[in-house]
Amino acid sequence: MQFRALADLTKLRIAALSTLSASTGYIVFCRKLNPGLLTVSLGVLLLAMGACALNQFQDREFDARMERTRGRPIPAGTVTAAAALVIAGFLILAGCLLLWLCHNRETALLGLCALACYNVGYTCLKRVSAFAAVPGAVTGALPPAMGWTAAGGSPVDPHILALCFFFFVWQVPHFWLLLLAHGQDYQRAGLPSLTSLFSARQVSSLTFIWMLTAFSSSLLLSIYRLTVSPWINYGLLACGLWLAWKASGLLRGNSRTAHAPPAFSSINLYVLSVMALLVLDAVL
Repeated sequence: MQFRALADLTKLRIAALSTLSASTGYIVFCRKLNPGLLTVSLGVLLLAMGACALNQFQDREFDARMERTRGRPIPAGTVTAAAALVIAGFLILAGCLLLWLCHNRETALLGLCALACYNVGYTCLKRVSAFAAVPGAVTGALPPAMGWTAAGGSPVDPHILALCFFFFVWQVPHFWLLLLAHGQDYQRAGLPSLTSLFSARQVSSLTFIWMLTAFSSSLLLSIYRLTVSPWINYGLLACGLWLAWKASGLLRGNSRTAHAPPAFSSINLYVLSVMALLVLDAVL
């Protein structure tokens, strides 16, 4: 199998983002870099890649109907459905075992919870509800907790709950911005979509509010002292104000869907910036 096909099957970029958020949780707890960061990062990466491959196996019929996804490995015929299922199972097992053996049971169980949220909860719910992204966002909130517990922290510590809440809120507008750009595609595939319930203007306004909420939730990181440097806190504030400015484009112009792709890029850059600031505060 070619690397490109494997990367597409396992949604390597999405899996890498989950890995970065888990690494952030690990570093924020340890306040330093150590060899355990490599094992937790690899374990989360394998588990996330396996979950994404399993999702493509589950969604193969819907993917074949959508312009955006019909080029994915299974509908394109690059990878068979059976091979995808085997790859998914191997990656999930390898990721869970690595997290359990190199770290602890809590981290592996959190990984299985994330898998259940994504491949059972969200994957099933999005076929019947246009609001599946909201409960589905729990999936993106769990990797930071996995990094935290792998480093020895408690999964119910208020500090990590504040960080998980930020990632939860961020996930919702991240998905809805994709929906703004490809809502008609979802409808043609037979999937419920917000664009079938609300106008583009209403969806844009709703997404704008969630983007501002993501900015507001980042302020909890300072309140719970996940960041202690004043300069890092100023950086978080500056990043949030920049996001608010970029999000305001969703409220301007006649074609709000045209502002969805740049806003999507902005919210991704924003979360990467927040993670970088958290890591800098911890290690410096």
